[in-house]
Amino acid sequence: MLREAELLVRAGVKELLVISQDTSAYGVDLKYAAQPWHGEQRRARFYDLAAALGELGVWVRLHYVYPYPHVDQVIELMAAGKVLPYLDIPFQHASARILRLMKRPAAAENTLERIAAWRRTVPDMSIRSTFIVGFPGETEADFEELLDWLRVAQLDRVGCFEYSPVDGAAANALREAPVPPEVKQERRKRFMELSAEISAARLAGKVGRTMQVLVDRIEGAVAIARSSSDAPEIDGTVRIRGAKKVAVGEWAQVRITKAGAYDLEAQLLP
Repeated sequence: MLREAELLVRAGVKELLVISQDTSAYGVDLKYAAQPWHGEQRRARFYDLAAALGELGVWVRLHYVYPYPHVDQVIELMAAGKVLPYLDIPFQHASARILRLMKRPAAAENTLERIAAWRRTVPDMSIRSTFIVGFPGETEADFEELLDWLRVAQLDRVGCFEYSPVDGAAANALREAPVPPEVKQERRKRFMELSAEISAARLAGKVGRTMQVLVDRIEGAVAIARSSSDAPEIDGTVRIRGAKKVAVGEWAQVRITKAGAYDLEAQLLP
C-alpha cells in the first residue's frame, strides 16, 4: 500500500483516501508483519500506516475507522499536521440496546468521552458518520437517545439511512417488532433536521477564517473546492467566487465569507 501511495504522489496526486471495511484493524490479517520502507522496518499497523502516509506531503484522509483505543495515537498525528484532522467513524446508533441487536460494540457512552478528548487535542477535528434508524425493535426512547447523543457529539458530517431488510442478514432472525415505514421516515426526517442545525452552527464558526483548500472543478466564474473537513463527493464544498487564477487540482488560500447548512463560500486570497 505504501509503495502504491508513493507512486500516486509522484504522479501528482494531492490527496490520499484510505478506505476499507475497518481501516483501524489494518494489519490484523497480516499479523502486523514488518516490511522495509525508506530504510526502516514498518509494522502493518494502523498507526504505522498513517504515520508513513503522513510523510508523503499530501492530504491523508482516513475512512471507516472504529473508535478503538489505539486510534488515540493517530489523533496525535493529526495534531502534528501529519494526517488530516478528519475521521469517518460508522457509529450507526447510540442506544446500547440497539447496538447490541446490531451486534455492534455497545459503548455509546464512552464514545462521547473519546470524541471530547480528541477535540481537546485537535480542536479543528471533523468527524463524519452514518446512522441507521428504524432498526427492528427501535423504540421512540431509543431514537430520542440517539438524538440526545448527537446533540452532545456535535458531529460535523452525518448521513442517515432507514433500515431495510437484506436477504441473508442476521437481523432478519430477530424477534423484535419491525418499525413501520412511516415511523422510519419520520425519524430520519427529525434526525437530518437536527444534523443540519448542528452542521450549520459548526460551519458558521468558520466564517472569517483563512484556510487552504483543494480545487476540484471550475463552474463558470466559481471554483468548487474542498477544505480538510470535506471528503470528495460525500461532504460539503467551498465555493470560491471570481476565482480566475485557480486551476483544477491546485491548492488555494481563501478566506471564508459565508456559511450554509453544508457548504461554505470564500474569497480567494492574493
